[in-house]
Amino acid sequence: MAEFDPAQHRMVPEQRWFEDFKLGERFVIPSRTQTSAVFAAFQTASGDTHPIHYDVEYCRARGMPDLLAHGFQTLVHTAPGAGLFPYIVEESLIGFLEQSSRFLKPVYAGDTIYPALEVTELVPGRTTGVVTLRSTVFNQRKELVLEGMQKFLIRKRPT
Repeated sequence: MAEFDPAQHRMVPEQRWFEDFKLGERFVIPSRTQTSAVFAAFQTASGDTHPIHYDVEYCRARGMPDLLAHGFQTLVHTAPGAGLFPYIVEESLIGFLEQSSRFLKPVYAGDTIYPALEVTELVPGRTTGVVTLRSTVFNQRKELVLEGMQKFLIRKRPT
């Protein structure tokens, strides 16, 4: 039996460089149901204690079916680290340059969200390039609840 090696417990897909990306390429991020535990974890991390995010009766008194997710609680699920993107650019990623988002529909406790990133622009430079990803989040009703953009500075393949 081989000796246990913790380094063998990593996802190591083939490394990608700027010129390896293609317009329209998608990076799907695993779906997540917005449970009370997700709400509690986000409230702890954010420090946001407004009752619209943690008091069901407060929400219902205002016509909402359940707790309303903070916009950033939805946005955080588009983090590239929730999917494969950071693993394929471990050697080529220089930095995360920019992010923007629009919150289009509410997300409530119990909703299941489906995040994804899609390459929409590739701007080459001399030794690097900027990869622009469109971020989207749909809910279980196939409604687009978040749309945004993320930009990354990626090295070109070394020669």
